[in-house]
Amino acid sequence: MSKNLRNTSRADYFSRFVENISKPKDWKLFATLFVGKMLGLAAVIAAMILLPSLISGTSAQAAEVYTAHETAVINSLNTVWTLVAAALVFGMQAGFVMLEAGFARKRETVNILVECTLDTAICGVSFWAIGYAFMFGAGNAFIGTQYFFLQGATATYGTTGVALLAHWIFQFAFADTASTITSGAMIGRTSFRGDIIYSIFVTAFIYPIIGHWAWGPDGFLALMGTPGHFLPSLGQPFRDFAGSTVVHTIGGMVSLAGAIVLGPRIGRIFLRDNKEKGGLPAAHSLPLATIGAFLLWFGWYGFNPGSTLSAMDYEGIGRVAANTTLAACTGSLAALLCALWIGPFKGKFDTGFALNGMLAGLVAITCPCYWVSPFGSVIIGLVAGVIVFCGVYLLEYLRIDDPVGAVPVHGLNGIWGTLSLGLFASGQYGATGATGADNSAPVKGLFYGGGWDVLTAQAIGSVTITVATLIASFIVMYAVSKLPYPFKLRVEPEGETGPGGLDLFEHGAEAYND
Repeated sequence: MSKNLRNTSRADYFSRFVENISKPKDWKLFATLFVGKMLGLAAVIAAMILLPSLISGTSAQAAEVYTAHETAVINSLNTVWTLVAAALVFGMQAGFVMLEAGFARKRETVNILVECTLDTAICGVSFWAIGYAFMFGAGNAFIGTQYFFLQGATATYGTTGVALLAHWIFQFAFADTASTITSGAMIGRTSFRGDIIYSIFVTAFIYPIIGHWAWGPDGFLALMGTPGHFLPSLGQPFRDFAGSTVVHTIGGMVSLAGAIVLGPRIGRIFLRDNKEKGGLPAAHSLPLATIGAFLLWFGWYGFNPGSTLSAMDYEGIGRVAANTTLAACTGSLAALLCALWIGPFKGKFDTGFALNGMLAGLVAITCPCYWVSPFGSVIIGLVAGVIVFCGVYLLEYLRIDDPVGAVPVHGLNGIWGTLSLGLFASGQYGATGATGADNSAPVKGLFYGGGWDVLTAQAIGSVTITVATLIASFIVMYAVSKLPYPFKLRVEPEGETGPGGLDLFEHGAEAYND
């Protein structure tokens, strides 16, 4: 058909249409049809708007009930996710070994290697025998009393749906981390037998019993603020998502007690005594320490996101991982810039502070990582970098010898990270769960209009655990220091000053065959 014919047909059709609707009878018919079509169209649009919400509402209600097969699939996914996270956390042991050995002197490298290896072995056995029972078994507000030697263990842990033995593996890796943190501040002057003795006490008693208060099913800090439990009027529990307090503050405070009881290494000169020669002895291998720090960062992607214990909470996992990354970055930058601008060696880009600032940011974000926004994690990391810088020089001023900065990195920033939740919780996120997030009761900090309650709960929990750990650790360290040779805490002077240092004295080997 040609263009002219098509135009003529359209003109004829329009003329007939106008002529027909001008007749009263046809006009009324047209109006009736038109109104009916418009009503039908309105009904379709209304259905398009309302039905999805009705359907989603029905689905949300139905999602509370799962078949046995669906539940098994969910539990399997969550268990696999927990085991993957456990492997990442366990891999942090390689990072700790490299970091500590790199920051230490060459003469104590073998001692660090063997000590970290034995710490892991001791932790595994003690956490299997009594540690897990004390920490995660039901009992009372202060200590768990079930699952000794993993006897009578249920198939899954609590309401998580995660296989209990997978949960044990995950928590064993956490306990091993707390134990390894301790050794960093005690490098170079601790006898190997004394190290074994205090490690048993840390992994079998101090860490799990105090950890039960915050993470146990009936711990008094975990249930704080609820009717019939500790401080019911507060209305808030103590929260520590992945362990700024339970792992890092405990590890840091045990480190502080050990460093004070031991005293500094022979020949250690502090800045307040000699500004020219004072300060930490030079690291024997900064490349080794740097690799160790990055391995720790890598392992933290199991430490923090894995603490959801839920692969179904995919949004929570992603948010936690992003917050973890940002805090590490800003922590490193803040510590490096502090050393560059205001440190006693200002004008230099210090590798040690760049690495410890990174770790400080990771420690600080470990508690609030689930409840804060990316912006909040940036600020938390920045403050952590400043704290680790100030903390290193505070210990230097107090003449406390901490060769790797374990106390400011883990102890001080564990406290900061715990308190930061009460400031930066964004009021968007509630709790993780086996089938996904439950944001019906979001946590809101002071800076987001939530008032003082969350911060108060965090302060109570942090102070309680910090003070209790310090007291228990001082008792253990002092008691071990009074044991007769060769079991006492500090090695004999010739072990520190003799040829080959601790490596030859305790182990008969050197790390490098020169």
